[in-house]
Amino acid sequence: MQSNLSASNLQLLEGREAPLGSLARDGGVNVAVFSAHATAIELCVYDDAGAHELQRWPLHGPHDGVWHGFLQGAGPGLVYGFRAQGPWAPSQGHRFNANKLLLDPCALEIIGQHQWRSEHHASTEAGLPDPRDNATWALKARVAPAPQPAPGWLNAPLHAEHDLVIYELHVKGFSMQHPGIPPALRGTYSALAHPAAIKHFKQLGVNALELLPIHYHLDEPFLSPKGLSNYWGYNTLGFFCPDPRFASHPQDPAAVNDEFRRMVATLHHHGIEVILDVVYNHTAEGDELGPSLSFRGLDHASWYRLEDDTGRSLNFSGCGNTLNTAHPRVTQFVLDSLRWWAKDMGVDGFRFDLAPVLGRQRHAFNPQAALLTAAAQDPVLARTRLIAEAWDCGPDGYQVGRFPGRWMEWNDRLRDCFRHFWLAMPASRGDFARRFAASDDLFHNGQRKPTTSINFIAAHDGFTLADMTSYASKHNQANGENNADGRNHEPCSALGDSEGLSADPQVQLRRERVRRALMASLLLAQGTPMINAGDELLNSQQGNNNAWNQDSPIGWLDWVKADHNFADFVATLTALRRAEPLLHHARWFKPGEQAALHPNEPSMHWLGVDGRALNSSEWHDTRPQALVCRLDGPLAAGTQSHRLEAARGSSALLLIFNPEPDAVAVQLPVLTSHQAWSVALNTCPQAAPALNQQPQQINAPAHSLMVLRAQAAD
Repeated sequence: MQSNLSASNLQLLEGREAPLGSLARDGGVNVAVFSAHATAIELCVYDDAGAHELQRWPLHGPHDGVWHGFLQGAGPGLVYGFRAQGPWAPSQGHRFNANKLLLDPCALEIIGQHQWRSEHHASTEAGLPDPRDNATWALKARVAPAPQPAPGWLNAPLHAEHDLVIYELHVKGFSMQHPGIPPALRGTYSALAHPAAIKHFKQLGVNALELLPIHYHLDEPFLSPKGLSNYWGYNTLGFFCPDPRFASHPQDPAAVNDEFRRMVATLHHHGIEVILDVVYNHTAEGDELGPSLSFRGLDHASWYRLEDDTGRSLNFSGCGNTLNTAHPRVTQFVLDSLRWWAKDMGVDGFRFDLAPVLGRQRHAFNPQAALLTAAAQDPVLARTRLIAEAWDCGPDGYQVGRFPGRWMEWNDRLRDCFRHFWLAMPASRGDFARRFAASDDLFHNGQRKPTTSINFIAAHDGFTLADMTSYASKHNQANGENNADGRNHEPCSALGDSEGLSADPQVQLRRERVRRALMASLLLAQGTPMINAGDELLNSQQGNNNAWNQDSPIGWLDWVKADHNFADFVATLTALRRAEPLLHHARWFKPGEQAALHPNEPSMHWLGVDGRALNSSEWHDTRPQALVCRLDGPLAAGTQSHRLEAARGSSALLLIFNPEPDAVAVQLPVLTSHQAWSVALNTCPQAAPALNQQPQQINAPAHSLMVLRAQAAD
């Protein structure tokens, strides 16, 4: 794209204060940028390659903290950056240095190739302003064409929450080794829209993709000397730009945007939503001694959370800095970015990394903080899903269950409980039952739904399903930190005498059974299930539980070694979930003691294997012990409308969880004379227990989950 800017004597007129960023309109380009503490900001215009500066102008303002100008005669393709003048007072948070060319925080297109050079730093080692100019190596913004609503915005599937099955994946890692996708497309946005990928998603039964960060990000400076990169991408610089690393034509920002939009539209056409994992808790600029690439150089004291007396960065993100989302302009910036991705790029929702940062006011988390409230009420964002990773690295950072309204939250309590239960670690039956029922102790407040709980047993951060059942400890040596990184006490078990692959048939059998039981528990639990990409294939990361810098076969899905039988099993589970309304109920179940008072509401009853209710000590016993859950529909006790009930699913379901090393005899509840129990699911295909009518019992195999249906008797 060419800017067609040839005149060297253009005049910068006074522009508009909104929107922030650059906008081609009315025969020119309007530019607006926020800085509350700058004394002057210059607009610097470059040739189309961004190599040579053509001219610079002082912006008008400030007006309410916004500097602005209108460059008549300019248009899309204009390449530009900013220089900000202001005080040098690091202890007060001010680090202005006009020798540094700065990227527009709201850039819709970014050109150039970032290099970590000392010229990007605003200060010298002595703490004085650095006199060197960094423009030669600085990333620059390019004016984009006037935005149009993305086609994906118009045909979004908008599934009901209780029907949602999320699949968390890395854009590159999913397809890099996929034999059904052409080599030229592997690792790109287009690969996710390829028929081979669409076929896999639909066969698996997922209807929403949660993409690991695809915002324009930078690799940390210490990675390159180790031959590594930030594979996961949690280090954003461009909050309005798809990362070109995942594009078929990465050198053309406009083509990158178009490819992303086409991907979203294609997925929507096939009934698949697109959710972005977004990082608004920090930027790629590091701590206060890091480079001045954009935000820091424009107004360090406004954009970041700082210590009051020293001007040092508060590190609630664990990445050196923390965005000051309590500032009104930073709140506006985040909302503008979210709206851009929703309306102009077509996405359906957002998973917020370290989300408590967004709700911190001075220091403490407040569920009613301005940004959280505004995001939930915004007319554009009202149709999107808002998902919180409800913990950060700051004080009182664990906030699971405290997000407001329609926010959904990652439920790590379920993850750890389910693993403990099936890996023969201490886990009470009471805790397992509560997590399976969508964690009412966390989420049954403020009119929130059970779908608030995003259930997962594995995610990008941690062991895969295959590895949590094959390793007793992490093996992160490839990350270059002497195995010191990653979670140290993540629940896992080799389930045998040695780690990794095992030739022992008994070890293989136990691992297979536990994996099936874990996956079945996830996909049949109340709440919203999320599958970690590759777990359906039993993909391994060789025991690495922190593959954030592994842009390599360790971090990519290994389709050659994929276990397609397990993938078929996962598809069976999602099909069972869809077919049975009691397995994805939209409201909270009435507990057993309240069922009689609400005969028209589905109810949940928890029992021991002998058919009676558990006493207090049995609920709290942490030894691996079998447990039974009965789900009753409103017509379970009746004898009429069986045909209608069958169309809507079974009138009653019985789920039997047996984490014990031996089979367990289970007493089945008595049904009416018109009904009988039948086996809908047995996670142990090697063991097919028969129903014994006299007495009415069934043997639940070791390490198994069974589902029985109440059906009309022959």
